[in-house]
Parts: sequence; structure tokens; C-alpha cells
Amino acid sequence: MEQPTRASLILRLQDAGDMAAWNEFATIYSPTIYRVAIARGFQPADAENLVQEVLASVARSVTQWLNRAERGGFRRWLLTIARNELIDMLTRRATRPLGQDGETAEQFLAAVPAPSELSGAIELEYQRAVFQWAADQVRHVVEEVNWKAFWMTSVEGLSVEQAAAELEIQPGQIYCSRSRIMAKIKKLVQQHEAKS
Repeated sequence: MEQPTRASLILRLQDAGDMAAWNEFATIYSPTIYRVAIARGFQPADAENLVQEVLASVARSVTQWLNRAERGGFRRWLLTIARNELIDMLTRRATRPLGQDGETAEQFLAAVPAPSELSGAIELEYQRAVFQWAADQVRHVVEEVNWKAFWMTSVEGLSVEQAAAELEIQPGQIYCSRSRIMAKIKKLVQQHEAKS
């Protein structure tokens, strides 16, 4: 089930000068949009341009979206913006190659995914971005060896025994630190997702 973006963050986006809100928003959504664009065949520079276009469009229209009596979820609205910007970008640049391996804009436009497929991809990337954001926060408040043990076993997929041997620590320390770190990450994710 899709978790809502924090209401307080969305409200703060109306203030273009609220750099903390825009930084938090960009930290979560920029990598999400970028990875979806790359996965759809965009070149890195074009994916970065798409991210900037989406952020600019959000900045221009977030107040209007908030004032609508019947509005859907924020990420659904963001998905619509991303898809529209993607199509606009492709049609605007139809005269030059876009995408990898010499795909033309016309070929690329024909391959634009359906909204439901794009929505699923954006949701998955959003979840990854929120996890990465929370993990980056936690990494700075735990001991390095504990972080390495967590990352090696929970993300990279090494066995506890392999990680313990490589880090020269006891397996019990890995189990304990992994549990504590995951609890901290989950707490940050929940705080990020909680409606304010």
C-alpha cells in the first residue's frame, strides 16, 4: 500500500524559500525520478534534465494542487507531472536523438510505459530512496564496524559468518547491531511517512 508523503512537507513546498523542505523533497524524489528515467533508456544528462523539469513543475503548481477540492494522492499527482514532462521532453526534442544506443525520440515516445507501469516503478524507486535517505542518517550515528556488518549482511547479502570473519567480530555482535540499525532506519522511515 502506498504511504502518503508527509502533509507538512507538501504544505511547506508552497514556500519557494523553504530550502529545508525543498532539500528533503529533492533528496527523496530526485533519485527516484532519475532512476526511473535511466531504467526507461534515458541518457544520464536527459534524466537529470527530466528531474529538473519535474521539480520546476512541482514548484509552479503545488499551491494550485493543494487548493483543489478533489485532489488525489500527492505521488499520483507527481507521477502525472513526471509522465507529462517525459512526453513533453520527447516531443520537444523529436528532431534529435534521445535515449541510449541511438534511439530516436519517436521510437522512445512509442515505448513510454502506461501510467500503471510507471506508477509501480516510481513507487519502488520512492521506497528505495526513502530507505537510502534513512540509512544515510543512521550511518552517521552508529559505529563503523556495526554499520559495515549491517550493510554486508542486510544489503549485500553476505552470511553473518562471512561478515564476522571479514570484520573480525563475533556473529552475535552482527545480529545485535543489525537489529538495532534496522530499528533506527524503520523509525526514520515511519517518521518521514507519518502524516503531520
